[in-house]
Amino acid sequence: MSPEQQILLEFCPPPAGVISVNDRVCLHSKGLRRVVVVHGVIVAHYDMRDRAAEEYAMLTLLDSGYADQKEIARAFRCSERSIRRYAQRFELSGLPALGRTAGRRAAIAPKETDGRDRMILRMKEKGFSNRGIAQRLGLAENSVRKRLRRLRWQPPPEALLPFLENRDEAQAPGAVASSSRIAESSRANAVNPEKVTTGEQLPASFDVNPLDRSLDRLLAAMGKLEDATPMFARTENLPGAGVLLAIPALVGSGLLSVARKIYGSLGPAFYGLRTTLVTSVLLALLRIPRPETLKEYSPGDLGRIVGLDRIPEVKTLRRKLARLAVVKRSRELGLEMARLRIAERGRTLGFLYVDGHVRTYHGQRAIPKAYVTRKRIAGPATTDYWVNDQKGDPLFVVTAEANAAMSRMLIPILQEVRNLIGTKRRLTVVFDRGGWSPRLFQSILDMGFDILTYRKGRFRHVAEKRFVLRKARLQGRRVQYLLHDQAVRFLKGKLRLRQVTRLTETKHQTAVMTSRWDLRDIVVAYRMFERWRQENFFKYMRQEFLIDALVDYETEPDDPNRSIPNPARKVVDKELRNARARYAKLQEKYGSTALDYLEGRTTT
Repeated sequence: MSPEQQILLEFCPPPAGVISVNDRVCLHSKGLRRVVVVHGVIVAHYDMRDRAAEEYAMLTLLDSGYADQKEIARAFRCSERSIRRYAQRFELSGLPALGRTAGRRAAIAPKETDGRDRMILRMKEKGFSNRGIAQRLGLAENSVRKRLRRLRWQPPPEALLPFLENRDEAQAPGAVASSSRIAESSRANAVNPEKVTTGEQLPASFDVNPLDRSLDRLLAAMGKLEDATPMFARTENLPGAGVLLAIPALVGSGLLSVARKIYGSLGPAFYGLRTTLVTSVLLALLRIPRPETLKEYSPGDLGRIVGLDRIPEVKTLRRKLARLAVVKRSRELGLEMARLRIAERGRTLGFLYVDGHVRTYHGQRAIPKAYVTRKRIAGPATTDYWVNDQKGDPLFVVTAEANAAMSRMLIPILQEVRNLIGTKRRLTVVFDRGGWSPRLFQSILDMGFDILTYRKGRFRHVAEKRFVLRKARLQGRRVQYLLHDQAVRFLKGKLRLRQVTRLTETKHQTAVMTSRWDLRDIVVAYRMFERWRQENFFKYMRQEFLIDALVDYETEPDDPNRSIPNPARKVVDKELRNARARYAKLQEKYGSTALDYLEGRTTT
């Protein structure tokens, strides 16, 4: 037989006079004195002959949540029914009702609502939860719940504020189109920009409490609900509630109607298409740029902002966005939104600003490189070309293939613009020196567009005495420039353009090229220099909305038929540059020697 294992830790019985209630509370008794200790801190000290003090100590442990009725009854050697009777007496009449002995007692007037009860009622009116009240008052949550039940507190009536858009007059009242019919109609008919703000009536919710949407979730699980109707409860001091002021602008933008006509529906779900889009927009306004950041916020508080009991979790929102991405209609959505914006804000499209924005990449994949102006270095990146109106607001964006230069991207971008605005309207395209190419200018003019850009490379400077001071008030701003206006020709005289040169305070000359002969020279310069609105837009979006973030981790193989610079030609060009540099040095050396010979400073 194997020897018995020795006891590793011997059990030490508690000292005399110590009764353990649980792992947090214990009673220390000595003579007729008793002390109640919680986590090493004395919370009560009384004479054991004082029954009122003992009963109040028991109720304190119970209300604070340090022990339950069973543990208290075992430690104080009484029944659970007695503890409930003590609690009932204390709630009705307060401290005078405690310590009652056997026999008939005189009637005691019912206790009025004390300060703690009034504080609980005020906090409930302000929208605090039971747990929040318990944490602030040092009570147990069930104690707060019992007090509210005793005080007969009822939640106030909830206000309903669904995201309703303008209803279509042709649609019958109360009729809700199914997702299949919406999807079929979206494929059969193109979106009409004049009617994209029409909407559908939201189905009524069977839930009464906006903070408990259990019934709607059950209907969604049963396949009877495609999107939960937003319901808002009365509340105060809700962080981020100010973003609700953007709801009218969101509805007026037509995003919900256009998305419904293009995507139809996400199928039976509590978080449907409308909820997903509204949540994404409001999260962006709250400066929550990506779903992963939702882990840092309270789902309940964010849910109350969008009219639900809680915001979608990270994996749920990812799954909804993935379902939208699988359909591959984001380009169609962007074009329809651009067409709608053109129809609403056509007056601001006289000048279109086109510029590229480089998003750096820090991963392990091998992708093409681009020059990052902010860092002044070339590295792995992708280039997006944004088209903005003359106020700086975006119209649409195009991602260049393999960081194509602007001189290669302008023609496809302008073809897309022509499809959006029609064939009759003539616009002026404003871009920087990255698109400089006289041949490209001729192609743009043939497409029915005008150009406005900086002149690239060296050019003959204008004498300072030929500059004229121009002053004007444009768009509420007073501007003045020293300008010189002249005509220039390119492509052997075939291309005639207008050059407006500005002289700065540092005597630097900036040449602006345009095909607009009808504008004043100061208007030409002002419109060119307003290109910084687009740069400010990039800076604001990068700092506030994280447009440089990686959208996904998916990669696509490169097009084998894409034209790229020949690597062998690059080596030859480098050798040619070195040879030309050596040739220039030889010319300089022999020229200096020949000059010395002619001047007689050398005999040979």
